[in-house]
Amino acid sequence: MKMMTKKYEIALNYIKDLSVEVPDAQSFLFSKEYITKYSLGINISTKSMKNDMIEIITKLNYKDPRENKKKSYFEISYATIVKIVDKNIKKEDLEKIILIDVQNEIYPGLERIFLNVIKDAGFPDLKLEKKVDFEKLYNQKLN
Repeated sequence: MKMMTKKYEIALNYIKDLSVEVPDAQSFLFSKEYITKYSLGINISTKSMKNDMIEIITKLNYKDPRENKKKSYFEISYATIVKIVDKNIKKEDLEKIILIDVQNEIYPGLERIFLNVIKDAGFPDLKLEKKVDFEKLYNQKLN
């Protein structure tokens, strides 16, 4: 790993909001059968704070992409408070920090928390196959 001075540091992170919606037993049984067909959505938003701090909210949702009446829904909003160490940072570099670097740092833990919640909600067989490539997502957003 190359040693370079970090332009930011993570001050803290926590679960801001967590939602598990399983309307009834029928929905649960139906969802259990189709949960592997659910899709993962990721949304990242930010809010500036005082003292060169930024609140980054990484929201994951896991839901049935089809219009089923009997479906379950899972969502977590994970807050990461980041302090920008480099005072002369360019806007583009800041975007990359928020959308790639911080995500790569927090995502493995966030995914573990989210999967544990879904498993504890009664869906123990769930595994997310795809690894999320935040750099690729960032580059797709630019193009």
